[in-house]
Amino acid sequence: MTITKIAFVGAGSIAEAIIAGLLESRFLQAKQITVSNRSNMDRLFYLQQTYNVTVTQNKQELIEGADLIFFVMKPKDVVEAVSSVKEYITEQQLVVSLMAGVSTSSITGLLQKNTPIIRAMPNTSAAILKSATAISPSIYAKKHHVELVKKVFETVGLVTVVDEEQMHAVTGLSGSGPAYIYYVVEAMEQAAREIGLDEKTGKALILQTMIGAAEMLKSTTKHPSALRKEITSPGGTTQAGIETLQSYEFQQALIQCIVKATERSRELGQTLTNLVKHRK
Repeated sequence: MTITKIAFVGAGSIAEAIIAGLLESRFLQAKQITVSNRSNMDRLFYLQQTYNVTVTQNKQELIEGADLIFFVMKPKDVVEAVSSVKEYITEQQLVVSLMAGVSTSSITGLLQKNTPIIRAMPNTSAAILKSATAISPSIYAKKHHVELVKKVFETVGLVTVVDEEQMHAVTGLSGSGPAYIYYVVEAMEQAAREIGLDEKTGKALILQTMIGAAEMLKSTTKHPSALRKEITSPGGTTQAGIETLQSYEFQQALIQCIVKATERSRELGQTLTNLVKHRK
């Protein structure tokens, strides 16, 4: 299947990251991408000026001729957003949903037609072609639909196919994951200032430390705990730091962070499922 046009229903940060990645990888040209949102023309103008994509508030113009239709709105806005475009969507098109917690069956119920749907959970690292994306097909999506969407997201990073029930866990782990890392970096930057390093030096050291640690994890079969122990000498500086993290139950806090995000994804999904049932 050749892609001639992709439509984005929603123009937030994850939509921008995917657009930037698709263009950076040269998988698509800007003229093949059309973007719309509910009412924020300033945001659409920014995307048009930055990426040279087509923008419109005309939903028929947005949807007609699109091979892939990306739903990239907040879960709370999905009913209104789908209602605004569903009359133009056909069963020959392919919908790709990037909404946390929203099941493919819920979207099918809102569309009221058997359009194939692929649920995807990338992250904002797609903008630099480093996303970790999981995808899951609806009952109406065929193998060639999965392969097409897999090919699309492989242009912006790593892709894995999972059962839809696992998408809640993916959302909590890798979908929201970059924010957890940024939060840690925020703390490290503040610590750098407190221990007397200037901002530029501190940032450079932190970023290279993050990059180096990630590359080490990718290049070795050693467990993270083994790598940690290799640089934790008894009575040394690293041990002092690790013991402080342990005293604040850092690992447990991070585990609970991911668990809570996963639970929130399930809650969002159940709320929408109930809403769709009520509408029927």
